[in-house]
Amino acid sequence: MFFGTGIALHFFNCFSSQSFSFSNNETIVFKISRKLNSNRKNRKYEAVAQIGKEVFNTILYVPRKEDELDFDHYYKSNTYITKPKPPQYDFQFNYATYLKRKHIEYQSYINDKIFSAERNDLSLTEKFSQKRLEVLQNIDKTKLSPKAREFLKGIILADRTEIDSQTVQDFNKSGLVHFLAISGTHIVVIFGLFYFLLMNILSLKFRKYAIVSSLVFIWLFTVFIGFGSSVVRSSIMLSIYFIYVLLQRKPDLLHSLSLSAFIILIFDTQQIFDIGFQLSFLAVLGIFWLNQPILNYLPKQDNWFKKLIFNTISISLSAQLATLPLVLYYFHQFSFVSVIANFFIVPFSEIIIVLSFLMTTFIAFKIDLGLINVVYDFTIQLLLKIIHWFADFDVLYFENIPMNLVEVFTLFLIVYLLRFVILKLNLKNSARLIMSLFAFFILRIGFDCYENQKTEILVHNFNKGKIFSFKERGQSLFLD
Repeated sequence: MFFGTGIALHFFNCFSSQSFSFSNNETIVFKISRKLNSNRKNRKYEAVAQIGKEVFNTILYVPRKEDELDFDHYYKSNTYITKPKPPQYDFQFNYATYLKRKHIEYQSYINDKIFSAERNDLSLTEKFSQKRLEVLQNIDKTKLSPKAREFLKGIILADRTEIDSQTVQDFNKSGLVHFLAISGTHIVVIFGLFYFLLMNILSLKFRKYAIVSSLVFIWLFTVFIGFGSSVVRSSIMLSIYFIYVLLQRKPDLLHSLSLSAFIILIFDTQQIFDIGFQLSFLAVLGIFWLNQPILNYLPKQDNWFKKLIFNTISISLSAQLATLPLVLYYFHQFSFVSVIANFFIVPFSEIIIVLSFLMTTFIAFKIDLGLINVVYDFTIQLLLKIIHWFADFDVLYFENIPMNLVEVFTLFLIVYLLRFVILKLNLKNSARLIMSLFAFFILRIGFDCYENQKTEILVHNFNKGKIFSFKERGQSLFLD
């Protein structure tokens, strides 16, 4: 029944191609719906555009020399409109399919002056988005260093659109990119901070009201930062967990996890293809499957500090092991230093998140506390230097790792069997794990030999020219 319901819902969520009759150069009227990552030449936005009576979603490229766009205005300008082309080969990222899953089929490049007119029809979500944009602009006006400003916008307001490439590379190489993304850790910390304040104001008999108020605050925060996929997932899971508590039923992680996934997929079945959706649920499953067995091997946690350190180690290791197969499949890279970096950075993440949240609150209400600015700037600069130091261990960083789906499922089997070996080290469990490891290496060597023996002739489009590549056995030749 659920499988059939899923097929039916996915049918209605699938995006059918739009056939509009307009030329490449058109004057469009548009409003922005989301800000995307910028580059040196353009700012990028998701926008709803109109030509005559035709309305369509588009990715909008605006030259940096133009002022930033906001949600308070309609805009009009001449644009060059095109459709993203599907990739030539299956090993390339399919950007066209990715956009279609978001119901976007066009890219528009502004090539003329932009005219604007004030809007008076903003929806509630757009009003929240505009307020968020104003807070982001207030952060830009502070005396914080550029890197601290961009870090603050990323860790609390989920805006990583202006982070410089070196910082992004440092977080990727150190395996700490999850620290920048708003995830379960951020939501739990912010929930805990608000709940702690309420419990210090109210008496214990009002605990239920404190939980409900904290959940309402979390959902307001979720709306404020733009309904990011990872934030919605975390907020739903936290809400379901505390609904169990309020109903005086024993919280169950697997039920909470599956119900969260079900709710998300009812509203948008395309989420199942989202890498963040897959990785976040896998990370929680990994913690459920491996955390306690790993924790049993660590020293006894008989005080608060030991609990913090050893629980952080076991949770980080569990999540990394569970998500490793998909990380290799999608990103083709892995850093061994990430295991060490997470041990050092993650235990202090709660302090950084709380400090960043307070800073954002002060800036939103235009409260200028010079000393706190200095302390925060120093702390973030130190944190970024430590992360850069970890990222410099290139010898522990591996990239361009090929991986196919058969190898991915074999790795998942190894992670599954690992729990039994950790819980009970005996001949039977060890033999199963060793056999699955042998199977993985046999498959990997077999696929490598097969690909190495193939003869391929490929054509690559580069700007306006073409490059031909010839591969035979272990040799490749490129011709311009």
